[in-house]
Amino acid sequence: MSIIKSISGIRGTIGGQPGENLTPLDIVKFSLAYGDYIKQTNTQTEKYKIVIGRDARVSGEMVKNLVVSSLMSLGIDVIDMGFASTPSVELAVVSQKAQGGMIMTASHNPQGWNALKLLDAQGEFLSSVQGNKVLEIAEGNNFIFSPEESLGYYLLDTYIDQNHIKDILNLSLVNKELISSKNFKIVVDGINSVGGMIVPELLRMLGVKEIIELNCEPNGIFNHKPEPLAENLTGIMEMVKKEKADLGIVVDPDVDRLAFIDENGEMFGEEYTLVAVADYILRNFEIINKTNSGKYNLATVSNLSSSRALKDITEKYQGKYEAAAVGEVNVVTKMKETKAVIGGEGNGGIIFPELHYGRDALVGIALFLTYLSQENIPVSELRKSLPEYFMVKDRIDLSAGLDVKNLLLKIKEEYKAEKITDIDGIKIDWADSWVHLRSSNTEPIIRVYAEAKTLALAEEKVKEIKDKILAYIK
Repeated sequence: MSIIKSISGIRGTIGGQPGENLTPLDIVKFSLAYGDYIKQTNTQTEKYKIVIGRDARVSGEMVKNLVVSSLMSLGIDVIDMGFASTPSVELAVVSQKAQGGMIMTASHNPQGWNALKLLDAQGEFLSSVQGNKVLEIAEGNNFIFSPEESLGYYLLDTYIDQNHIKDILNLSLVNKELISSKNFKIVVDGINSVGGMIVPELLRMLGVKEIIELNCEPNGIFNHKPEPLAENLTGIMEMVKKEKADLGIVVDPDVDRLAFIDENGEMFGEEYTLVAVADYILRNFEIINKTNSGKYNLATVSNLSSSRALKDITEKYQGKYEAAAVGEVNVVTKMKETKAVIGGEGNGGIIFPELHYGRDALVGIALFLTYLSQENIPVSELRKSLPEYFMVKDRIDLSAGLDVKNLLLKIKEEYKAEKITDIDGIKIDWADSWVHLRSSNTEPIIRVYAEAKTLALAEEKVKEIKDKILAYIK
């Protein structure tokens, strides 16, 4: 498996040959390159500081030790949060006045994978230009190491993430007292990673008294595939029904993606995590605008692969919706351009800029529970109140040497009579449906997403496009 270098970081499988997998040599090389980049771009700073954290993957301790040693060898101080969610590290970069941050997590990828996610001084992911500069430094392999008296120091502080929870509790649209009064019974699936620690802690701080923990031991042994899709979540779906719980909460290994299970043990729909939270935010826009001195517009952003339901909800409140290329950094860029009050990705990623510009399952949980408490209805009824769409997510595995760009151009030509968006792969829009084709940033596949007003039509669109692609490949 080749190392994947993208706006999502440096990602690969552990072990194997250098340059072909995420081996110790590769981890050191890219850590040194990132550290050198931080020094080159912060020339006014005499002492450098980087915050790190990791998910609970089995390889995490090894990867962390290599990262720490590499950074210290360049004279960079390291603050280690230990097990920490991605959004917690992002916020800590700012609160600790660091020049950058690194998170060791392969997010939704299965066991055997790990990755280095790279942050700037704002706690946001590096842009493609910045990321390419890091790659250029790595290939140059021209590092100057610090003498003993100038080595960086190492500090382990596993309590910094408590500031993340405190910041969430202080948000204008989070109502701890109201949530507590509802006496929710909630099942949490932490996939045996950091979510199993911080999600129950957040819920306790929100006043939730009945919390049933499933897969919440941070040992890195995933009891199901990490991506929060229905086929991977049968355990929590059954547990919610068995326990007669009000809600099930699922996060991915680094807690930047969020999915809900309703009181009947049915998926709320990861696409609808963002839609529901956006509905709550938009209807309370005046409160946010007053709290933030008119900083935001009545606008939303999601990526091209996200549900049309967000556009519908936005327009219901006379707001403006914009679409961005897939990838958190692309969504954040568009959100800043439009001063959007809420945004994210349909994979369960909530970006709420009043807190920070990063996907954050924890703030999503707090906002959703406040919304649910105000509506005072079951989760299933809340879901029915939102625009109804059906999405099908499929994939085509790629063989070595396949010319994906040419393949997508053929599809674009074939559907030239329809509305085409090509800022990220090819998206074809019809009045009643859409299909989005793009190469994954994290895996050697083409993702094929479709959405329509009926499941049958969405499935029909996926089959139509896949048949054409497979015919071209053959």
